[in-house]
Amino acid sequence: MNKRQIHARLIERGSNFRQFALSHGYEPRTVTQAVERWAESESLPRGRLTFRILRELSLEIGGEVIPGILGEAEDDRRPAPSTTPQR
Repeated sequence: MNKRQIHARLIERGSNFRQFALSHGYEPRTVTQAVERWAESESLPRGRLTFRILRELSLEIGGEVIPGILGEAEDDRRPAPSTTPQR
């Protein structure tokens, strides 16, 4: 999904990037930078804040900003803990 499509979906819901950011506790510039950087991307962001912003934005607009972002939980992206016993 590109930036204009995301913005249009927000407008349909009576919102915009700034209102979304403020209502979710983010800086408006951070949200617009995340969208500009990751819109139309095929890979998921590695940064926790960016991932969380784009996931919440996807939930808000009712569609995935990046394919697969709603299917992957943030905890699933962390490496598995070591199963080697500690001595």
